[in-house]
Amino acid sequence: MIKTLLGGLIGGVAMYLVGFVFWGTPLSALAFHRADAAASGQLQAAMAQALTATGTGVYVVPDPATAQGTILYGKGPVAMVFYNNGGFPVTDASALIGGLILALVVGLLIAFMLRFIGADFAQRARVTLIFSLASILWLHIGQAVFNHAPWGYILYLAFSDFLALVAAGLVAAKIMESRSDGQAEPVTGTVH
Repeated sequence: MIKTLLGGLIGGVAMYLVGFVFWGTPLSALAFHRADAAASGQLQAAMAQALTATGTGVYVVPDPATAQGTILYGKGPVAMVFYNNGGFPVTDASALIGGLILALVVGLLIAFMLRFIGADFAQRARVTLIFSLASILWLHIGQAVFNHAPWGYILYLAFSDFLALVAAGLVAAKIMESRSDGQAEPVTGTVH
């Protein structure tokens, strides 16, 4: 059990570090398109005017819930806006701390999943790869398929999360590996 906890926590740290490399460094610019300062200011002002009354949330623009919205949606342009009317710092310490806690929890969950397999490192590694691939295909690639989310951003997100999940799983599996190279550790003491 100690190896499972240790593997999960260290795996969570590995996951966090992979996420940092992809999202906390200039590498993250690969995932985004940029509007110039004037366009950004105009869009921000338009959002503040149009969306403040309803507040923070995710908006489909234009809203296809009406006949007019459906026509406009079909003509384009369209957007899914993740809107926060309060704003926050670009480098938000509370998000970094919350992200680390989340990574540790996910690392522990992955380690417990691998523990239930009760297999050797190679089997746990295969399960890690398949679990990671299935997760990102459904959760991320599905957004591009079902919601027409931009492929460039989605592929970057999916690749970064795939590597983070694999790192967490492989680290946990390696730490959970027994001293006798895949064999169960010998039982010491009296067995009843």
